[in-house]
Amino acid sequence: MKGDAARGGSAGASAASAHRFKFAPILTATVLTVLLLWLFKTVVQVFLLLFVGILISLYLGAVAGWFERRVRMPPRVALAAAITASLAALVFLGWVLIPPTIQQTRDLVEQLPSFITSWETGINNFVKRFPALAPNWKPEEHQVIQTLYAQLSGTFGGIVPRVFGIVHAAINVFAIGVMSIYLALHPTLYREWLIALFPPIHRDLVRDVLSDLGDSLRAYIVGQVMAMSFLGALTALGLFVLKVPFSLPFGIFTGLVAIVPFFGTLVSTILPALFVLNGPGYFGFSGFGHAILVVGLGVVIHLIEGNVVAPLVMSRKVDLPPVLTIMAVLVMGAILGGAGLIVALPTLVAVMVIVRRILITRIYEGQGFRRTTRERPLVLRLPVPGGGVLAPIGPTVDVVTAAERDGLRRSA
Repeated sequence: MKGDAARGGSAGASAASAHRFKFAPILTATVLTVLLLWLFKTVVQVFLLLFVGILISLYLGAVAGWFERRVRMPPRVALAAAITASLAALVFLGWVLIPPTIQQTRDLVEQLPSFITSWETGINNFVKRFPALAPNWKPEEHQVIQTLYAQLSGTFGGIVPRVFGIVHAAINVFAIGVMSIYLALHPTLYREWLIALFPPIHRDLVRDVLSDLGDSLRAYIVGQVMAMSFLGALTALGLFVLKVPFSLPFGIFTGLVAIVPFFGTLVSTILPALFVLNGPGYFGFSGFGHAILVVGLGVVIHLIEGNVVAPLVMSRKVDLPPVLTIMAVLVMGAILGGAGLIVALPTLVAVMVIVRRILITRIYEGQGFRRTTRERPLVLRLPVPGGGVLAPIGPTVDVVTAAERDGLRRSA
């Protein structure tokens, strides 16, 4: 009896020691987490360049996939054709659009002082009608011109830092181009290296999540490029019909700022209207009526793009709630500045895929990380030359569930 009691006491002591609070692993994990966060903050710009390179590689992969399916090209030849076609399209657009854009931009710069003077005259007349606004705006002080001058002085104040900034930007563009080409050339190599960082039991889930991420981001990129082209072309044509000056630069500007949702739409809709506000009018409309027509044109074009073009070209694979979109733009802009505005939407797409596949499906619904079959049947994959996989033909086999049932039957 004493021996049993001694063994029971030793077993209880060992259990208590096993459940004892382990301070050293927690401290080590905390320190490593803080160091990783500090390292990420230090090199966040490098990760940003990598993310942009991944986005461009997904675009090149989508175009190369089209050449493979339609023209029956080998993968490497299709990728070379995708790069060549993209560069040729950029050169063609530059050859067609750059000369008239430069000319209209030069005219805009030359006529900008007269536009600013007319805007200030309109503001002065408005302030005279509402004396309560007089403390905030003092006539004849040319506050708009002073603000623009201060901004330009701050922008072009230092020549040497600006030169180094241009060189740094050129290096970043070159790095993004090289990374995107290598990522598009060997996507499986880098994907499998990333998957190898996870425990073997989780790798199938990670592979599925990465595949979902690739499909969603690819749909977003292709859809965004087509939506920007649609917005730019239709806006330039509409402004030309409405006899708005500098319609081509405004059309290009509208297409470019479409990458920043809501805020880019607001700026690209209001800005052309300011240049006709004090103009001669349009077919019987006053300057104010002409400006309302320009704003209405922008609203109609963006409504068509948001409700018809974008859902059609993205095949409804990317559904971004408006509130989350605005929050993503604000948060990424506050963290990364102007570059954050560019990557805000693709970052939101990636976060939504991870939240849906990991947080909601695996954690909240209690499906766990080990059994990928509970979300969808597990498919046995066999490696093939070139880094791809072979999936069996016919109905998928849920081998994990079958093994579990077989084990239960044996234990019974």
